[in-house]
Amino acid sequence: MTTEQGGYTVDDLFTLSELPPHTELLDGSLVFASPQQIFHSTMVDLLVTGIRRTTPPNLKVRRDMTVVLDRHNGPEPDISLIRAEIELGPDETLYRAADVLLAVEVASPDSEARDRGTKPQKYAAAGIPNFWLVERDGTDQHPVVRVYALDPVSKTYALTGIHHGRLKTGVPFPISIDITLDALNQL
Repeated sequence: MTTEQGGYTVDDLFTLSELPPHTELLDGSLVFASPQQIFHSTMVDLLVTGIRRTTPPNLKVRRDMTVVLDRHNGPEPDISLIRAEIELGPDETLYRAADVLLAVEVASPDSEARDRGTKPQKYAAAGIPNFWLVERDGTDQHPVVRVYALDPVSKTYALTGIHHGRLKTGVPFPISIDITLDALNQL
């Protein structure tokens, strides 16, 4: 594979046939997905189910879809909340940052630096208004959800809440999800 100066582009991400599923593009570099841990998979399921319970009809919840931020950045948030009217059909493979209202990353050991640093900075710079970072607490390993809102002036995220036990927020719409270990273990 050859790249143009500056690395791969989003067009490459969709035209290179030998790429494994869920390959992301960050700063022109291809990032390959590692095998998922049970925590990651079940936490994504728990959040998707919880968000969908109260999602207004003008929005859709999607998982593991490429979001084009710019020419050299096409990450795959674990969960994206998008405007329903932009979906044109079942064969779509990407969304534009302008159509994403919320990006959620569930941190894994292999992706922690990207999920905590690189991706939120890029989501904010692209104007995605809300970001959630999900991690495990260091003591008993229960889920912790950090909720961020975009400051449109600085194009950075500001922490608006840290949630243990129950994720309850009014933005981008009212959401209340049991995020206890018991809820997670029931999946």
